[in-house]
Amino acid sequence: MTVSNKLKLNLANLAHRQFRDDEFWRVIPGWSNVSRAEFSDHMWQMKHSIKKVDQVKTILGDLCTDSFYQDMQKGQAKTPMNIRITPYIFALMDWSDPINCPMRKQFLPIGSQFLEDHPYYEADSLHEDVDSPVPTITHRYHDKVLFLPTTICPVYCSYCTRSRLIGGSTEAVEKDTYGVNQARMDVAFDYIRSHEEIEDVVISGGDAFMLTAKQFTFIGENLLNIPHIRRLRFATKGVAIYPQKVLTDHEWFNALNGVHKKARDMGKSMVIHTHFSSPKEITMFSKLAMDRLFAEGIIVRNQAVLQEGINDNINDMLLLIKQISYMNIQPYYVYIHDMVPGCEHFRTTIAESVALEKAVRGMTAGFNTPTFVCDAPGGGGKRHVASYEYYDQENGISVWTAPNVKPGEVFFYFDPIRKLSKEAQARWADKASREAMIAAAKKKAGF
Repeated sequence: MTVSNKLKLNLANLAHRQFRDDEFWRVIPGWSNVSRAEFSDHMWQMKHSIKKVDQVKTILGDLCTDSFYQDMQKGQAKTPMNIRITPYIFALMDWSDPINCPMRKQFLPIGSQFLEDHPYYEADSLHEDVDSPVPTITHRYHDKVLFLPTTICPVYCSYCTRSRLIGGSTEAVEKDTYGVNQARMDVAFDYIRSHEEIEDVVISGGDAFMLTAKQFTFIGENLLNIPHIRRLRFATKGVAIYPQKVLTDHEWFNALNGVHKKARDMGKSMVIHTHFSSPKEITMFSKLAMDRLFAEGIIVRNQAVLQEGINDNINDMLLLIKQISYMNIQPYYVYIHDMVPGCEHFRTTIAESVALEKAVRGMTAGFNTPTFVCDAPGGGGKRHVASYEYYDQENGISVWTAPNVKPGEVFFYFDPIRKLSKEAQARWADKASREAMIAAAKKKAGF
């Protein structure tokens, strides 16, 4: 990636302080008469969520061409996840150019976008299931566990790392989908209680926004009542794709705030980790939702995913970082895309991510500069993008270790083959050749 010609963000125009506040949903023929009050209601958003390609055609009317409709149908035969899109996100898509729209790319798969998966992709690339001692728990880091009480989300992101679990069965993939299950939760709580080294619990899924108020309170209070638990992190895309829930679901918000207050009273912490990946996701609804959370003292951090054609350029990444910072969201991580099925078209190279982080660093305060990380395939955990042991950039092979996570093990991340030279692509086409390249990279890394 050439970085120099992309350093053109005009910070003087203060674009990050501007929040879209027009009735943008009225451009959609099916919602042309929807009032602001209706569109602002969380129940209206859920009731009118897009779940089928036929809905897209009906709601868009003449905005949906026959070729695009056919492309969507082809996408359903390839995607590992079903469609589920809130009207809020659907209306933010550019329907004059849906093929190239960053919002469409993230949430509405089409057949023409898919590329052949990398030879070393895995459905569970991060080995969350391998590192799972009991159902719904992944215990990889010494003092932290990941808790997955649900596989349901308000929106299914096309780039999801857990598509093996989330989004229901499709033409391409069969899977079990589960909501909150009391028996599973009891087993998870028992495991956490019995491991006193655990201080930090990330509650994800699925999406914490899909927990009912009672479920949110139950999970939060049970975890806080375990003496050695100090930190709860509720992970949700919801602030980005369903801000109406924060604004109008008062029972749910009070449950969230109740857990936050209980944590604070106990000398513990409860925070939200959300998931803005593009500045095009941000509107005045985002700002108002964050204003409400911030007024209660609830800390929100952001974890973005680096995606080609969505945020892999300096302008969009800087605008994203500065705008979420302005809303009092702390930029925390930018993840290199995981090597999961159906996502090859999103992936970037390690070299591109390193260059992007170098360009971003120094453009705003350090505490508002996210760390770019590679979540090492095979369960090595999050590693800074420049902390590889060795990087064969010509063949797209990076070698990683994780001394405090899995000492003695070696992990590999592979750049997208399409981004390599023709000679390197030819080497990757031959199984014996690629195995030899990997062995050579491992040896040069000192292993």
